[in-house]
Amino acid sequence: MDTLNRREEILKILNSNEIAITGTELAEKFGVSRQVIVQDIAILRAKGINILATSQGYLIPVKESSISIRKTIVCKHNGYDELEDELRIIVDLGGKIIDVIVDHPLYGELKSPINIESRHELSQFMNNIKKTNAEPLSSLTSGLHLHTIEVKDESVFKRIEKALKERKYLINEN
Repeated sequence: MDTLNRREEILKILNSNEIAITGTELAEKFGVSRQVIVQDIAILRAKGINILATSQGYLIPVKESSISIRKTIVCKHNGYDELEDELRIIVDLGGKIIDVIVDHPLYGELKSPINIESRHELSQFMNNIKKTNAEPLSSLTSGLHLHTIEVKDESVFKRIEKALKERKYLINEN
């Protein structure tokens, strides 16, 4: 398969999947290296296609549903256990964690999509952190960070907010 056809096929796969697909999976499907896929994704992005690279792989975000609500919360935690606990609270109560944002003193706003909406995805995320010895973005700001979360209605958001306050992860914006 030539390069242009492979990129078209990658787009079809990404458009037809609501879950992320890894570069390794795409590489195996097309019989190329993962680096070739990384280059293909970069070229597709340069053409204006919104492809997110998440800890679970690549995906094209689904248009926001009119029945969901997105809000940004400000949190602070210390260490991996509290990180996992914070994220677990959000997904267990029905939220989807869209991204993590920190306000770095030198670089300004740093934002990374994480797209976690289940315990399975959370487990994969935490395993990737441990396996790669990566530090979470919040380590750059002494644990202070923001999350965009998506919920189906205001009552779900209120339950998440209450639970995070009880665990002292939520920073009051007052």
